[in-house]
Amino acid sequence: MNIADLPTPALVLDQARFEQNLAAMANALPGARLRPHVKAHKCTAIASAQRRHGHESFTCATPAEMLGMAAAGLGGNLLLANEVLDPRRLGAMAAAVAAAPDDVRMIVAVDSEGTIDAAAAAGLREIVIDVDVGLPRCGCAPADAGRLAELARRRGLEVQGVMGYEGHVMMETDLERKRAAVDASVDLLHAAHAEVGGEIVSSGGTGTFDLHTRVTEVQAGSYALMDTQYATLVFGSLGQPFGLALSVVGTVISVRPQWAVLDVGLKALGMDHGNPSVDGATVWFCSDEHLTFAPDEGTAAPRLGDRVRVWPAHIDPTMAKHEQVHVVDGDGVVVDVWPVDLRGW
Repeated sequence: MNIADLPTPALVLDQARFEQNLAAMANALPGARLRPHVKAHKCTAIASAQRRHGHESFTCATPAEMLGMAAAGLGGNLLLANEVLDPRRLGAMAAAVAAAPDDVRMIVAVDSEGTIDAAAAAGLREIVIDVDVGLPRCGCAPADAGRLAELARRRGLEVQGVMGYEGHVMMETDLERKRAAVDASVDLLHAAHAEVGGEIVSSGGTGTFDLHTRVTEVQAGSYALMDTQYATLVFGSLGQPFGLALSVVGTVISVRPQWAVLDVGLKALGMDHGNPSVDGATVWFCSDEHLTFAPDEGTAAPRLGDRVRVWPAHIDPTMAKHEQVHVVDGDGVVVDVWPVDLRGW
């Protein structure tokens, strides 16, 4: 089977580019320096490939990711970098650790008395204090981190360190402004860590992976697959350490003299970062099940039935919209099919 045989829209992974991305990051952040974030791909087969490149610990965003990773034999060192209050989900995580204490380790982020109480009541034992380092999302005030750590210890929890995500600067295009913002965020994180203790100082993402020299681990995820926002906005002027490896293949289902339409729409693409891209064309807009595009001048006119690759602007929600990803070689032959098995919550 090759790309031309796939029912569309189809998620397609370029095997060579994918391996190049993994190798580039493993060279930059080898071993425990990187804790890959599986929220970017929600696929245990991709996580297995990351482990093959030397990364043994992983970051997750949902309890379902934590449990799925453990069930796949990838649960040796997992960090849930998110706050959870649901006693059923926390309890399921604690049960997974209890069932395989030598093979499954689950650390959870907390940022309040309530999240500490929830983790302790569920029977979880390891936590990190999530610190607000500038992104107005989760995380406690840096000055409150020490108090929360002591509370957690009194509740019988093991405090492993701190984490903080400087997501507000991931898409900054000026390198010096970005470097200064990362340093400011890490300063806040280290101030909190001085009061909290523990071995872990966890931060970062694909957009700042190369600016972190003062944390123990970086939580990058998008690098493995990449999307057009990272590739053009962040890395476009700085060279390309990572290449676009994931596309959504569509079929041309309607043709007019000025435009053509693909069967790839909002329900197949993460659109929060803007329109996707089509090589040699301008994307006009996306509808529920359609993408309308106009070929650039000098580009061959699309024909009914043509297969076209669509490059998503945001890879994470795009992956979550599909049930499987087709791995293809340089000739477009499908060499494997991987389930996107960590979807949901």
